[in-house]
Amino acid sequence: MAHSPFFLSPRHDSHSAGMDHHSSSSSSSSSSSSSLHHNMAVFHDSLATSLFSDAWTPSNQATYAATCIFLIVLAALFRGLLAVKGLLERRWLAQELARRYVVVEGRRSLAGSLAADPEAKKANLVLSENGVEENVVVVERRGVHTNHTRPWRLSVDPVRALVDTVIVGVGYLLMIAVMSMNYGYFLCVLGGTFIGTLLVGRWILPTEH
Repeated sequence: MAHSPFFLSPRHDSHSAGMDHHSSSSSSSSSSSSSLHHNMAVFHDSLATSLFSDAWTPSNQATYAATCIFLIVLAALFRGLLAVKGLLERRWLAQELARRYVVVEGRRSLAGSLAADPEAKKANLVLSENGVEENVVVVERRGVHTNHTRPWRLSVDPVRALVDTVIVGVGYLLMIAVMSMNYGYFLCVLGGTFIGTLLVGRWILPTEH
């Protein structure tokens, strides 16, 4: 019984030390987590903000300005790529529509096909010019259906896939720049987007905005 306090005291101290260590560790972890969350959720204006890799970290105002110019050009290029895709899609669609007017022997004429199309809305009209009258059929398709999807073509679809891949890649690079939470990088991406859309926005398909 005389030795009982000797055994109880170290056990109590060890437990207290463990609790203190656990409390200190939890507090440190919570503080670190809070600091990390704070740094990632708040915009800052630090010049030494890495872009894409640690090797690309501006060290002075000149390199920071060069990085900002690069982001402006990259954002404008992104809008330009969307415009290029829009032009290509219009070109491919025009070629596809031109193929539909090729007359094949033994096939129904275009007028006959349109008149027999149950999905087309038709109206019989008479056109007159210089006293010559001609009966015509005005056709309006009610909607686009999956059975009218353009066929896969070697000259079209690989190019479309390549253009889309480049567009997605540039888009993710711009997203990474914005996620750095740097004021300058964010404003440069917006500025490049404005410049690019101002120059070539009329050629971008509405669905690509």
